[in-house]
Amino acid sequence: MSGMSFIPLGVGDAFSALYYSSCLAVEAEGRWLLVDCPHPIRKMMKEAGETAGEALDVDRFDAVVLTHLHADHCSGLEGLAFFSHFVLQHRVTLLAHPAVTARLWEGHLSAGMGQLLETPAGPALPGKLEDYFEIIPLDPGSPVQHGPFTIECRSTIHHIPTTALRIRGGGRQLGYSADTAFDPRLIQWLGEADLVVHETNYGIHTPYEKLAALPVETREKMRLIHYPDPFAPEDSVIEALRQGDRYAV
Repeated sequence: MSGMSFIPLGVGDAFSALYYSSCLAVEAEGRWLLVDCPHPIRKMMKEAGETAGEALDVDRFDAVVLTHLHADHCSGLEGLAFFSHFVLQHRVTLLAHPAVTARLWEGHLSAGMGQLLETPAGPALPGKLEDYFEIIPLDPGSPVQHGPFTIECRSTIHHIPTTALRIRGGGRQLGYSADTAFDPRLIQWLGEADLVVHETNYGIHTPYEKLAALPVETREKMRLIHYPDPFAPEDSVIEALRQGDRYAV
């Protein structure tokens, strides 16, 4: 299959009572890449896949690209890795900036994954990040190739280390802001892509009003994600993504 497409598995923020947390399934040449991994990731895959007419599950994805360690973007990694370990019997390929992976184990995963019982009577065997993940570092200075995808990253303005992405595949390129305060230089960097998925929310995020005031040609190739429950997609001058719909890049 030529070109690139993606399916939003979730479009909401960390506090949403209406939507799953923001997450994308990106496809090129029949291969799939997961961008961020909130919980409950397999349920999100199943429901969005059914809506889009695509059977999605963990075994369909070549890798996960992780933008940062806030729980609404990474809380599904434990379940994903355990499913891969025990059921699929292979490690998860994880692409992320070293500033993100530096605290992934001790700061997030080790409490639940740091040991396993060999039998009900023990002993408990220690675990480490490399038991569950193959880590491929993203480099802001150099694109990283994985399968049909070429991935570039750039730091954003957020509470903790976070990276925006440009993902190329099938002759097209998708820009993804990840979580960020309004940043015209980031928007310019993302604007080199054919389609841009940009967040909008409160606090150290990007106000909708700032995006709505951008030039028409910028808004026309932008789609919104990570929006709060009170946001009204039907009133937006920029198209808001919908869970389970498939979008061509």
